[in-house]
Amino acid sequence: MVLGLFLPGPLGATAAQAQPSDVHAAPGLHVSDGRLLEGNGNDFVMRGVNHAHTWYRGETQSLADIKALGANTVRVVLSDGHRWTENSPADVAAVVADCKANRLICVLEVHDTTGYGEEPAAGTLDHAADYWIGLREVLAGEEDYVVVNIGNEPWGNTDPAGWTEPTTAAVKKLRDAGFQHTIMVDAPNWGQDWQGVMRANARTVYDADPTGNLIFSIHMYSVFDTAQEITDYLTAFVDARLPILIGEFGGPADQWGDPDEDTVMAAAEQLRLGYLAWSWSGNTDPVLDLAIGFDPSRLSSWGERIFHGANGISETSREATVYGGDPGDTRAPTAPGAPTASAVTADAATLAWPAATDDVGVTGYDVVSVSGGLETKVAVSSSTTATVTGLTAGTAYTFAVYARDAAGNRSVRSATVSVTTDEDGTPGAGCSIGYRVVNDWPGGFQGEIAVRNTGAAAINDWTLVFRFADGQSIANMWGGTPAQDGGAVSVTPASYTSVIAAGGSVTLGFTATKGGANSAPTAFTLDGTACPTA
Repeated sequence: MVLGLFLPGPLGATAAQAQPSDVHAAPGLHVSDGRLLEGNGNDFVMRGVNHAHTWYRGETQSLADIKALGANTVRVVLSDGHRWTENSPADVAAVVADCKANRLICVLEVHDTTGYGEEPAAGTLDHAADYWIGLREVLAGEEDYVVVNIGNEPWGNTDPAGWTEPTTAAVKKLRDAGFQHTIMVDAPNWGQDWQGVMRANARTVYDADPTGNLIFSIHMYSVFDTAQEITDYLTAFVDARLPILIGEFGGPADQWGDPDEDTVMAAAEQLRLGYLAWSWSGNTDPVLDLAIGFDPSRLSSWGERIFHGANGISETSREATVYGGDPGDTRAPTAPGAPTASAVTADAATLAWPAATDDVGVTGYDVVSVSGGLETKVAVSSSTTATVTGLTAGTAYTFAVYARDAAGNRSVRSATVSVTTDEDGTPGAGCSIGYRVVNDWPGGFQGEIAVRNTGAAAINDWTLVFRFADGQSIANMWGGTPAQDGGAVSVTPASYTSVIAAGGSVTLGFTATKGGANSAPTAFTLDGTACPTA
């Protein structure tokens, strides 16, 4: 990806002209007045992640794991056969069924179009449209559950103005074939539209869809590294009443810059726009893995941010009402029972409370620390227990609990419980290491090290030490800075991996040279503590 100065341009219509028509009826998910709605007219805001299904077809548990962490949508990577192995109709039908079984809205996308015009291996939007037409029987009747994202990032940085015509033609081709689904179209410039082509031509493309059931997708990586760029871009579409969502975004810094994920998420929540984080697991650059090794219990720092951070999925996601929720549900759950504390240590405490009740169903609980009139959320739980970590030894705390339902209604606060952490004792510390070779070639290889904090307190500004036995030498590393003396390697963190949350992990990726042998290191220490390998 080649990134440059973000150059926003005006939308291709004045505010007075920018009034999407609502005269076209569409079944299931549909766009009206610049908003994505369900078939019953309920506003639907996507909160979810991307999953690289086409390259990891055996990871069939992933959608259930993504749902369990609170997502209401998953964007699924497919291939039309141009660049990778085609996903068959039977496979796509199984994906849709899996989405529905896990009560997720399913955004299906063809990835082969990525970077067309700059990436020689990329396919065309026209070829992708033919693939979708070949899936017509599989997708017919699934308009309540499926969004068709014609092609991922379907134009690179070479002549991005060429994006408009083939995008319009692909939309028309699907409509002529009878598709009534919500269609999603990605921006050029590898999805980031830094030259403003989609922004300038959005009205033209939207008006070319006779159903009006079209939504635009912007991908926000390092081009979007300031709050002004993010809010200017999104509000331009909102003000013009043109539907948009953030179909991909990243948080960790890369060689091109550092995305402002906090503003991406905050702006999406403020404007009630969807976002889909990249990506669940299996990335070539593992700093973008939300879950390490497809394991939902091993969220990376990026995964913790997306699922449990401010404006994150667990806090803002609402399940689609097509799965049985009541769009008119305004009744909050009852207050949870008074919490009790156990397993109090110098830096942690476990809380438990009697369940709340709700006319539809309680979906989760928020644990808060109370200090005077201020509250701070310290834990989120889908059950009636939670462990609060990162506490200070010999300190008094007051905790309380709120209940939430699927419609976002929150109960009144429970009674409080007071806890004083132990004066003595070392905060829980521990670590484990996952080491693997991702790829190798004559004379070199790519490796990955997952550093997991198994203790009860966050680890800050750490140092990881290990030794290569066969003369391997690190050439490049992301996620950390290596220093090597012979076989001995010492790694300090990058800014975005400097804190390893309790129970969380960070991932280091690297390339290295090697000789004939390439045995894995057998001993690792983190800040002097020996870490077993897992």
